[in-house]
Amino acid sequence: MTILDKIIADKENEVAERKKLVSIDDLQASPYFIRKCISLKDSLLNSVSGIISEFKRKSPSKGWIHEDADVVEITSGYNQAGAAGISILTDSKYFGGVAEDLIAARPHLSCPVLRKEFMIDEYQLYEAKAMGADVILLIAAALTVEKTEELALKAHDLGLEVLLEVHNQEELRHINNYVDLVGVNNRNLKTFEVNIDISLALAGLIPDKFVKISESGISSPETVVELRKAGYKGFLMGENFMKGNDPALALKGFIEKIS
Repeated sequence: MTILDKIIADKENEVAERKKLVSIDDLQASPYFIRKCISLKDSLLNSVSGIISEFKRKSPSKGWIHEDADVVEITSGYNQAGAAGISILTDSKYFGGVAEDLIAARPHLSCPVLRKEFMIDEYQLYEAKAMGADVILLIAAALTVEKTEELALKAHDLGLEVLLEVHNQEELRHINNYVDLVGVNNRNLKTFEVNIDISLALAGLIPDKFVKISESGISSPETVVELRKAGYKGFLMGENFMKGNDPALALKGFIEKIS
């Protein structure tokens, strides 16, 4: 099994357990269900930096990055530093996140929030809405083309935007009319190897009507400049900021270099 295979197998068990504990009716009782989501697409199109800063305590490839990180302190700092959006991981086993991270951060943020999760079931979309997320992630490598469209349509029904993540040309088949943003993950989720050239190679193959985001492995202002020339409007960055003592200050300094 690849790392992704293991993650998805664990996620299926997790979702099954959570369904037993909290019903969809309970999730719909959340005050966030009547809230209009903030558009990440619009935020990126109007952003000076295009940075989507990520709150991530650990990763399967690097282990712990910032184990004792305070989600409210760091994400609030990201918001004030000028992030176009904030990504919050809610996977516990592999990334050290929990749903409560997003719930705790949401009241303190004015920018759009992405629930970064391995979405495989409609139930998780209701969870995302109940947490206060604005955008959900669909990973092509983890879904069939048909399941991607099914989940994207349901996300739109709930008022959520959809970020579709691809890694190669074959996965572009997952793009559909319910996708709002297309992200190219420079990290291969099966091997966790990183190569920025993936974004450069796929840029011209993604229809221009979609806002393009480059994800993972971005650490220098020069890389952002190069990706912008290729047509990218968004840049999802986590480890580059989270590995330091003050992630928000690191983000602020990075934005100053690319603005």
